[in-house]
Amino acid sequence: MPISEGQADGAVNRDDTIFELLQELNQRLSPKFERHAGISFTRLRLLQELYRLGPVSQNTLQRKVGIDAAAVTRHLKGLEENGLIARGSDPADGRAILVSLTERGQNAMSSCREEKGRFLEQLLSGFKEEEVALLARMLERLCGNIKQI
Repeated sequence: MPISEGQADGAVNRDDTIFELLQELNQRLSPKFERHAGISFTRLRLLQELYRLGPVSQNTLQRKVGIDAAAVTRHLKGLEENGLIARGSDPADGRAILVSLTERGQNAMSSCREEKGRFLEQLLSGFKEEEVALLARMLERLCGNIKQI
């Protein structure tokens, strides 16, 4: 565990340690997953939402994933170039852009889900089932708390 700076007695400040560990996890998790699965967290989240929701407006997708309009456009462009999604005008609202998974995108989602499962299995290696369940509940609470800040 990292020791907080400025503590002459060598005692670890719990708040500093938790914050540093969360930062380290954040910095290390994404690049490791991307190398393992071959896709970024953001693109995977976009594909997961499309898989879950079906065809949806680009604006709705942006809100669900929680990234800005320029970033969602950039990511969707890359996914479209790879043949994973299709974009087109919404027949019900000509101003809206509908986004959907292609057949290739659906197949890629199956593959990504398998890779994500293998990655999590490695990440959680050595944890008991009860510990994994507790971790999931704690992370849900952290996410809920951060939304309130």
